Amino acid sequence: MLDIAIIGSGPAGLSAAINGVIRNKEVKVFGTDPEKSSYLRKAEKIDNYLGMPGISGEEMIRKFVEHAKEMGVQFHSGRVIQIFQMDDYFTLNVENEFIDAKTIILANGIVNEKAIEGETEFLGRGVSYCATCDGPLYRGKTAVLVGDSEAAEEDVNYLAEVCEKVYYVPLHKKTEKVDSRVEVIHDKPVAIEGEETVKTLKLKDNEELNVNGVFIIKDTVPTTQLLQGIEIVDKAIKVNQYMETNLKGVYAAGDCTGRPFQVAKAVGQGTTAALQAVSYLHKNS
Repeated sequence: MLDIAIIGSGPAGLSAAINGVIRNKEVKVFGTDPEKSSYLRKAEKIDNYLGMPGISGEEMIRKFVEHAKEMGVQFHSGRVIQIFQMDDYFTLNVENEFIDAKTIILANGIVNEKAIEGETEFLGRGVSYCATCDGPLYRGKTAVLVGDSEAAEEDVNYLAEVCEKVYYVPLHKKTEKVDSRVEVIHDKPVAIEGEETVKTLKLKDNEELNVNGVFIIKDTVPTTQLLQGIEIVDKAIKVNQYMETNLKGVYAAGDCTGRPFQVAKAVGQGTTAALQAVSYLHKNS
């Protein structure tokens, strides 16, 4: 069992991981490769981070990752689909792999909490965030996948091997690696409808798609779906000065806690969250 599971591999998550490892805790960072996915890499020049004037975002995140790896931080590539609260620990569903942890640090960045109409209502009744987990349930059936990045193409290609018919609604521009059996539709999803289970996905320009299942593949799962009961205020996770959330043993750091969206703030909050998690572990050991 992990001592600290960190959701997110940006500056806040890496800072938390380093500080957790320094305190001799079993720590693992869950997320995509930060050198490819972090928003920081897009910054051409950063002048307000102490000791690194004029550094590019790409170079900064590379240095952060190198530091973490040198300290022995463990990385787990994969999206955390859901976190379950148990009696005195948590279980993470990482694309159908289940991992236990004593504490959680959410460092999942800016997350779009806006759902498609009907998404929440039909979650588990035809709506899924994981093709690997739930794809086999739609063997011989019709499914549609809505994806917000090229990473979703791997999922839609997997569904093409399982389902009788697969539609793909990409919310990004390039679709170069999509299986020829998949029908690509460039449109905007508006609503998911059905009765006991999903029946249709309504689109803005076309009328609707008759489907048995809707897969929504985003780089990050909405925080409210990721961890039930987490308190959100103004689209940000509510924390106190110790980075504690309203859930015992759960901390948050970085952009997910709201403005200002600055690297220095993220790194500082990551440090605080890790040290508080360590203190919590010692008190409850």
